[in-house]
Amino acid sequence: MATDKYYVPESSPWPLAASVGLFMTAFGGAHFIQQATDPDKFQGSWGMPLFFIGLATLLFIIAVWWRDTIKESVGGLHSKQLGISYRQGMLWFIFSEVMFFGAFFGALFYTRWMIVPWLGGAGSNAMTHELLWPNFQAMWPLIKTPDGTTTQAMGAWGLPAINTAILLTSSITLTIAHHALLEGKRGKLIGFQAATVLLGVIFLTLQVEEYIHAYTEMGLTLDAGIYGSLFFLLTGFHGAHVTIGTIFLFVTLLRVIKGHFDSENNFAWEAGAWYWHFVDVVWLFLFVVVYWL
Repeated sequence: MATDKYYVPESSPWPLAASVGLFMTAFGGAHFIQQATDPDKFQGSWGMPLFFIGLATLLFIIAVWWRDTIKESVGGLHSKQLGISYRQGMLWFIFSEVMFFGAFFGALFYTRWMIVPWLGGAGSNAMTHELLWPNFQAMWPLIKTPDGTTTQAMGAWGLPAINTAILLTSSITLTIAHHALLEGKRGKLIGFQAATVLLGVIFLTLQVEEYIHAYTEMGLTLDAGIYGSLFFLLTGFHGAHVTIGTIFLFVTLLRVIKGHFDSENNFAWEAGAWYWHFVDVVWLFLFVVVYWL
């Protein structure tokens, strides 16, 4: 059920509240990381409680905001033109996420192919290298920190390869679920979407296991030089996006079970699918440039 009129929602407090929650999460998270890497200097930091308060605020706002939009959808307030606007908004959001990860990949490429060779004496920096860093070896990954501590690089053919297979499989199951949605095969849709959500949970579980292994057995930590920083920056933010995508798909799965979607009215479902496929593509780039090469 839809309307031929363009629905304009009334004023909402959720955008402002979400901005406050996001600020607390980012600001507290930065102090939380500083405390984790240098506990003596940042002893008694309020970063951890602020981070979790901000995160809880964001989760609450997501819940009530989605509640409001779901009520609008099932209440017949959405029109074809509004659906076009929603799709344009989602595409711009994914584009902003592309730029977000592009900045981090840019930092990796700049470090690996420009800074490291320069420090190793490439080009016109040979004399400076001999004077200041005669023992520096221009190789990647940089597994030796400035204080002389040696760490290990995370290999590709273990948990990362398994997680790659899991995400690729999840894209297949979600695509099958999408076709089932368009064909009106509700049972098939529920089964394959539930499988996708389960694969997302498995991916996150294995990533936690990978982080535990890195910290406890490899010496690969946040303060393990620029390699450690970039590794956790890229994989950590990707893991956060997988978490968001898994929640997104789980919510739309509940809506599928309640019969909220059909072959015509399914934007929220498609938005979750777009986001998930984007996350999968980012992981493929991560696997190649962070783990493999």
